[in-house]
Order: sequence, then structure tokens, then C-alpha cells
Amino acid sequence: EWPETGRLALYLLGLRATCPLPDPTAQRSLITWLKYHLEEDWAGSRHHGHPLTSYYQYGLGVLALCVHHKRVREEVIRRLLAAERHSSFGHAGGSAVDTEAVVAVAFTCLERERLVGSRLAAELRAARRRLRARMVEAQGQDGLIGNVYSTPWAMQVFIASHKCRALPAYGRAMAALLQHLDAFSTAATMAQALPVLHGRSYQHIAALRCREELDTLVPSSAEPLAEGPGNMTVRLVVECPEPRCPQRLLYNRPVPVPAGTSLLDVLKAAAAQEPHDFTFDTQDTPQGVYLIRVLGIEAQHRERSYWQLLSAPNTSLQMGVAEYRPQDGETLILRLSEW
Repeated sequence: EWPETGRLALYLLGLRATCPLPDPTAQRSLITWLKYHLEEDWAGSRHHGHPLTSYYQYGLGVLALCVHHKRVREEVIRRLLAAERHSSFGHAGGSAVDTEAVVAVAFTCLERERLVGSRLAAELRAARRRLRARMVEAQGQDGLIGNVYSTPWAMQVFIASHKCRALPAYGRAMAALLQHLDAFSTAATMAQALPVLHGRSYQHIAALRCREELDTLVPSSAEPLAEGPGNMTVRLVVECPEPRCPQRLLYNRPVPVPAGTSLLDVLKAAAAQEPHDFTFDTQDTPQGVYLIRVLGIEAQHRERSYWQLLSAPNTSLQMGVAEYRPQDGETLILRLSEW
């Protein structure tokens, strides 16, 4: 079984943020499990020199422990420092802004909560400065840092290090974020954007004084999205690189669907139409619906592969399979890629 590092870390971050009733026994058990998963995550892939899951989940685990004021073994922290020094957070030859940002916020928390010695704290500050500089370099002309989902994480780095007012990159990123708020339609993605909109980072959770927090949560029901009138046709393409797939182009057909439907609806329509030669499987995750298998070919964590969602010719989609709503005549590509 795969370590539950990221899922457990997110749960513990959310638990601390909601100021639960004191139950030290239950929280101690969860924190112990997270420490265990951190070790299993690394030991399970020791010969590769990186966590079995990802540096993103590994960084989340360190951040969650810090937010709960728990010390982290120096060896665990130094694994992240070594990865930062060797620029090991990137994937498929590109950048990984969200991973770098998670690690930078975790470093800030460890230093601010005084959970490390002075020498290690100095190393963490230097690493955070380098990571923050990469955030600025990664900002595009549209103001986004990386992509729409990594932008709030990058902004958290500026906020946690008290540099948001001094950096023009922060103001540009905020303007871009406000233009793309409709992309944050799941609980997990909303949890990334909401703190930033209030000028906070996950690091601030560590300083919450729960007795002073008012119970202001009011449940609300989301209105279903209305479907647009009429129908449209979307072309669906499936690509798989050599040597795994000598044929490379595995599927290429038009798919008629109602206007306003999601990419997930397109996949369901393709599977339903004759001659029933299109198949796919998904998995529910904290980040939403994840495409795990297409035409019987499974994305493998051990092989660091995933099904990339693109709009032709080569534009990576900024939303998940259940959130993205294609346009009439658009060509959508499912491409097996490495990260």
C-alpha cells in the first residue's frame, strides 16, 4: 500500500484550522501515524533518492507536523534541503512551483515556531529566499505563478515571509487569481485559495488561539450549474508514447455531447457511443476526480506516469477532469506523460 502522507497531512492541517474540541489522544494517534508514513514514504523508495509519493506530499507532512508544534527529525528536514539544493522538485523537465512553495512554507513554519536549532534555522532561511526568488522567476505574463492552482501556494510563500507588500509579483499574482476564481470549485482547491484571499498562509494556523475563535461557520448548499442550450461536438484524442505504445495514437474520434458539459461527461459519452471501444476509470481524491486508466492503460505512481489533460495542440488544462468544460469544436488530448 502507498503511504498516506499527503492525505493525512491535509487532514491534520484542516483539523488544526477548525479548532476542534480538545482530544489529545486522537490527535496524538494521527500525528504518530503521519510520522510513520513520512518514514515509510522515504524508505519505500530509498534506492531512487526521493519519496515514494512525491516531494509535495512529503513537504505537506513536515508542514502539518510543524503546525501542530511537533518536532521533526533533522534527517527528514535535511532530505528536503538536499532536494532544494539539487533542484529536485521539478517534474518532466519543468518547474514544480506548488512543491517548492509547500516546502518554503514548511521551512518558514519550522523556523518561526523555533522547532529547529539556530544553525539549521539559518539554512532554512537561505533556502526559503532561494525558493521565493524562483517564485518570482516562474511568474508568467498573465500574472500566474506556475499555473492557476500553484499560484495561491506561491502567494503563501510571500505572505508567510512578510514580503507580499514589497514584491510587485504578489500584486500581479493576486490580480490574476481574482480573474480565475471559477477554477477553484472543489473543497481542496478552495482551501488553497481562501487563506490567500484573506492575507494568510497555512503557517498562520500554528498561531491560532482557538479559544478566541468565534463559531461563524454557516452551512450552505451549492446551486447546480445550469447546462447551456443545444449540443456540441468535441474531438477526443488519446496519445501514449513509445516504447510503451508503438502505435502512439490510440484513439481519435468526434464525440457529440450537450453544450456546457464537463470533460468527464465527454469521456462518459465516448464510452457509451458505438462501437464501445473507449474505456476509462477515475479515482476520487482530496483534489477531485483523478483520471487513472484510459483504454486499459493505467497511470503508475511507481513509473511516475499520469494522464495529462490538454487542449490541442499542446495547452495543458488548468482544471480537473470534472471541472473543465470544453468548447464546441475543441480537440481534447489525453496523453500518458511522466512527472
